[in-house]
Amino acid sequence: MTAAGTHQTILAVWRIEQPRLITSLARLLRDVPLAEDLTQEALTVALERWPKTGIPERPGAWLMTTAKRRALDHLRRRRMLDQKHQMIVREMEEEEQIMPDLDTPLDDDIGDEMLRLIFTACHPLISREARVALALRMICGLTTQEIARAYLASEATIAQRILRAKKTLSDSGLAYETPHGEQLSQRLASVLEVIYLIFNGGYTAARGDNWFRLQLCNEALRLGRVLTSVAPLEPEAHALLALMELNASRAAARTDAAGDPILLLEQNRDRWDRLQIQRGLKALMRAEELGGAGGIYALQAAIIACHARAMTADETDWRHIAGLYAELAGLLHSPIVELNRAVAIGMVEGPEAALDIIESLRDEPALKDYHLLPSVRGDLLYKLGRYDEAWRAFQAAAALAENKREHDFLMRRAGEAAAAKR
Repeated sequence: MTAAGTHQTILAVWRIEQPRLITSLARLLRDVPLAEDLTQEALTVALERWPKTGIPERPGAWLMTTAKRRALDHLRRRRMLDQKHQMIVREMEEEEQIMPDLDTPLDDDIGDEMLRLIFTACHPLISREARVALALRMICGLTTQEIARAYLASEATIAQRILRAKKTLSDSGLAYETPHGEQLSQRLASVLEVIYLIFNGGYTAARGDNWFRLQLCNEALRLGRVLTSVAPLEPEAHALLALMELNASRAAARTDAAGDPILLLEQNRDRWDRLQIQRGLKALMRAEELGGAGGIYALQAAIIACHARAMTADETDWRHIAGLYAELAGLLHSPIVELNRAVAIGMVEGPEAALDIIESLRDEPALKDYHLLPSVRGDLLYKLGRYDEAWRAFQAAAALAENKREHDFLMRRAGEAAAAKR
């Protein structure tokens, strides 16, 4: 393997293993920022050694063992005198005595430890924006750039939020826990947001060569299922699970054999996972039974349920979808919701009506670098026969798209518009 290939492999392994490493170390050390620092040290060691020695057969186990040994060394150097840290050192020293070879898997079953870590990062002492950014970056392995993209914010802003949140965690000695009762309710909205953004980060990857990252979607679904058992009477927990199940049910139909995107209305619905759709509809029904039909995630799940229930694209109830987006817009006041509502309006009233909404969004600061705005605009212009404007819109969208599959797809749409205008 070339040096560049080894480096890419290391980073790929790191993206997968980082959450598990931090989760395991945080459980042992009761210190989330220190756990992240030690996992970064393990990555540094891997970047130094693996190009010379080769990738271990079980790279995740190698990283876990290295990080734990660094943690033990750190605690020994500090010679903590208080009883808590003496106990931690004893536990880790006992574990080191029976520590298996580096090729043996470690901590394969972390249960709901990652969910506990997300709850810890979402403590009310930390601002809402900072707690979600911290959880996504440190616990879930998303890059600062990916988080900034999800929030339509600058990387510098997100980096500052993460830094402040880590300082609060370090200074306050917050308990590593899954809270209950009122404390759980206080953190639930942020935890739901983290899980939702993890899912979205996998469902449409912001960067890279692949259209979506199945591992992230599956992890978000796992967390969502655990959360409904931790908070069984919280309607939005069930609604979020419904939203993720219904979206994930389309995974097999979202790309062609080459891995290129297939738009929703062009997908082969026979490839949609009907069992997963049933699970999603059941979770949505539970959310509604608990009185959560008008919640943020319930409304989004209801929108996706309209697609899931339609056996063909022509059977889609776009008028109902447009109404649900109007309700959602009343709750969120989000330009992205307005963008999606415009698409639904276009299917009901025609592209001209949708384009009026799109034009009103072009000066929105949050959307200036958002590639889907010119992409939707290009599609509407194409339907109206304004091919030269559509070509320019698709070109602009492709220039903003950081995912290679999306970029290539938008360039093909630009090519179609160019051919049509001749």
